[in-house]
Amino acid sequence: MGSLHHLGGTSMDKGDEFEALTVLITGVSRGLGRALALSLAKRGHTIIGCARTPNALHSLQKELAALSPSSSHTHLLQITDVASNGSVEELFKAVLERDLVPDILVNNAAVINENSKFWEIPQHVFDCVIDTNVKGTANVLRHFIPLMIQGGKGIIVNFSSMWGRDGAPMFSPYSASNWAIEGLTKSIALELPKGMAIIALDPGIVNTDMLAFCFGDSAADYQNPEEWVVKASTMILSFTSKDNGASLTVE
Repeated sequence: MGSLHHLGGTSMDKGDEFEALTVLITGVSRGLGRALALSLAKRGHTIIGCARTPNALHSLQKELAALSPSSSHTHLLQITDVASNGSVEELFKAVLERDLVPDILVNNAAVINENSKFWEIPQHVFDCVIDTNVKGTANVLRHFIPLMIQGGKGIIVNFSSMWGRDGAPMFSPYSASNWAIEGLTKSIALELPKGMAIIALDPGIVNTDMLAFCFGDSAADYQNPEEWVVKASTMILSFTSKDNGASLTVE
C-alpha cells in the first residue's frame, strides 16, 4: 500500500466566518465517499481520503486538482485497506508526517453481501463484511481518535444504515455490521471528552453500486450521490458536540 501524490485543493472566501477544515473520509473511490470528498473540497476543505482501488484514487486526484490547482491547500489520498490494521497504520503515519489532524472523520468504507439467507452465506463472505464494516471502522477509530483528542475537538461520523436499526432479510451480515456500528458509536460517545462528538449516520437510500447490487434495476429510482451530497455535506458540517451519541438520517 502506498500514497499518491499530494493535490492542489481549494479555498473559499467567506470572510472571517469560514473555517477551512481537514476531513478524513474512508472509501473515497466511488459512491458516497467520492461525492462527499468532492463536495467538501469544493467548499474549501482539505480532504484526507483512502480506498483500495489505485485507478479510482488517481481519477479522484485529477478531479480534486482541477478544482483549484493554484491553491496552497493539499489533499492527501492514500491506498488503504481499512480491514487491515497495518494498512490503516500506514495512513496514520502519512497523516502525521504532513502534520494533519482531522477535524471531521467519516467512516464510509463498507461492503455488502449478495442476497442470500444467512445459513446459505459462506463463512468467507460473512467474515469479509464484518472485517471491512466493523473491524475496518474500529481500526480507523483506534488510530485517529487519540489524535483528534489531542487537538481538543472533532466530529466523527460512522455511516450506518436503516438496516442497522431494523433487520433486513437476505442481508444479515450487512445488517449485523451496522447494528454493531450503532452500538460502537453509542459506547464511544460515553468515552469521548467534552467538545467532541461521534454520530451514527444513516445516509438514506442512494443509487450507488452497492444499492444496485442489492436492488438491481430499481436502484435507478432513487437519488444519485450528486443529489444526495448537497444535503449530506451540509448536515455533516453542521454537527456539533451536542450531537454526540445520536443516530441520525440524511433526509
